[in-house]
Amino acid sequence: MIWEYFIYFAIAAIVLWAAGAWMAWKDKVAGAFASTVCGLAVFSVFIVVMWITLERPPLRTMGETRLWYSFFLPLAGIIVYARWKYKWILTFSTILATVFICINIFKPEIHSKALMPALQSPWFAPHVIVYMFAYALLGAATVMAVYQISFKKRKLDPREMDITDNLVNVGLAFLTFGMLFGALWAKEAWGHYWSWDPKETWAAVTWMAYLIYIHFRIYRPKQVWSALWILIIAFILLQMCWWGINYLPSAQGSSVHTYSN
Repeated sequence: MIWEYFIYFAIAAIVLWAAGAWMAWKDKVAGAFASTVCGLAVFSVFIVVMWITLERPPLRTMGETRLWYSFFLPLAGIIVYARWKYKWILTFSTILATVFICINIFKPEIHSKALMPALQSPWFAPHVIVYMFAYALLGAATVMAVYQISFKKRKLDPREMDITDNLVNVGLAFLTFGMLFGALWAKEAWGHYWSWDPKETWAAVTWMAYLIYIHFRIYRPKQVWSALWILIIAFILLQMCWWGINYLPSAQGSSVHTYSN
């Protein structure tokens, strides 16, 4: 099974991403781009081969969604680096991607070809892929927030807040598209756009939290520290939406969104 070869692709990708991060610190911009992109190419090859082998999008189990998140984190990192030349962002994106890759290596899940009828909708793949990319962008914004709170103390760089705001704005846009795709999927699969399923409820809460951050930044631009903490809280809510609901009693046996092997 293709999953047995994951570790080889993962190690190759991590080495390339780490090399890209190191070259970013050394101001070797071309090398940082080349190495990071090559790592993304290696990882994407595994995803494509797995997709072909399973004869379905690898998006059903939590392990499969972690696979996409591991891919999108360095992608978000290289986008930020390309736009703002932040040296450390590739290091953080590589570390976070490595954490999720290691979880998949040490806690492998069963990846079968079977898909329940509801997951055979054409809206299933774009819904999850767009969501994972949004999560990666919002994760990068949270890394920026933690960095500013932990290391900048009271001396905040306005340019860093601009980066954080841009990441949240784009991330929320993709999150919104993901919710719309999900609503279209739900209409096709279950006959209604929204049913306040536990997953949907937490998705709405998460969406509102990031909307609050954006409005807070617009109307309270000088209250930077409060905004950063709102962003961190929003990311905690995002984790509840992504995987935390699997452990809630309200979702056991009733949510159509809980992941299973």
